[in-house]
Amino acid sequence: MRTSTKLSQRRGRPPSYDRDVALRAIRDVFWDRGFSAASLDDIAAAAGMNRPSLYGAFGDKREMYLAALRMFSAESGREMQKALEAPTLREALEAFYVGAIEEYVFGKAGPRGCLVICTAVSEATGDATIRSALAEMLAELDSLVAVRIVRAQDEGDRCAAGDPKVLARLATSVLHSVAVRARAGARRSELLTIARATVELIVGPASDIAPVRRARLAR
Repeated sequence: MRTSTKLSQRRGRPPSYDRDVALRAIRDVFWDRGFSAASLDDIAAAAGMNRPSLYGAFGDKREMYLAALRMFSAESGREMQKALEAPTLREALEAFYVGAIEEYVFGKAGPRGCLVICTAVSEATGDATIRSALAEMLAELDSLVAVRIVRAQDEGDRCAAGDPKVLARLATSVLHSVAVRARAGARRSELLTIARATVELIVGPASDIAPVRRARLAR
């Protein structure tokens, strides 16, 4: 029985099957259309797989969506971690926001915002698993930023006084708003203005920094 099942699964997948490539294509369908509006035909076509192959590789539509969320969260988390490694908190937050905004305003069909914020929120009410995954991803991002703020405070870097967890939630809450605004069609310059104001709220005014650095979020 085990042998026949494995053979059946292998027969269901195309010879050129690459899980990561296929999952990225699936992710993009969900990112553009959301969970409910993404049809299985659309997903299969994007992945280059027929439905039996798709089910064999990823499970049902909900499992595909959760896998896409996890991929997005892991990849974006690595990029944000890299941005937050900048020498000062100001530079770290600037890189954090600029990198995210560049991603949020991109999309073949129009600006997509954030896959998690712009698609999972609407599904969370009726699906406990998606709600749990959403909460976990939000908490991971909060923690990532809080750790960087703690480092800034410990090093005597410029940073508003206060609980690092609260400041981190402020920073990430603005990021979530920026994602929604991007999907709604806000201009890149508008999003950067919001980001710049948030950085100054957390770090302090930029009036005493070099013009080149000050211009970074104004572009």
